[in-house]
Amino acid sequence: MSIQESPIAGEKPAPNIRFKFLIGGLLIVAAVIYLIVSSTRATAQYYVSINELLAETGIDLECDFRVSGVVDGDTIAYDPQSMRLSFIMANIPSEMDEIEDLGGLAAVLHRAVSDPSVNRLPVVYIGLKPDMLRHEAQAIVTGRMGNDGVFYADQLLLKCPSRYEEEIPFQMDRK
Repeated sequence: MSIQESPIAGEKPAPNIRFKFLIGGLLIVAAVIYLIVSSTRATAQYYVSINELLAETGIDLECDFRVSGVVDGDTIAYDPQSMRLSFIMANIPSEMDEIEDLGGLAAVLHRAVSDPSVNRLPVVYIGLKPDMLRHEAQAIVTGRMGNDGVFYADQLLLKCPSRYEEEIPFQMDRK
């Protein structure tokens, strides 16, 4: 660096250097915003009912979904060699007020499995068969809808129907 090029104390940097810092800062901010938006979209999941999923109204089927329903125990099939678990879930209401109006969760689960007019969703899950997977268990599955009309679950969460047995007498009194 020659004496002519060295900055003098108190002298402002050249406008060219300010412009470079401004462009660099804007690029960093744009990259951070892009990373936030792309990671949010990649991990976003829609929570829908079976009825909403089957209706496909305004739903992007390329996304992951979280779907709640009740397990029809007669349809459970498990192959321990391939760890392929399949079953059918029946639709249940997603609003708690509606569930209470119908007699409570235990009554809703039983009615959904027993009523052949309720929409159903075939589910395939690869993994160990959960001990709590049984007739009228509430299931929450996360995954994607296949072109073949089968829901391919990556995660399977269950609530055992015996947990609601204490509620049944109270629910019967409300009728």
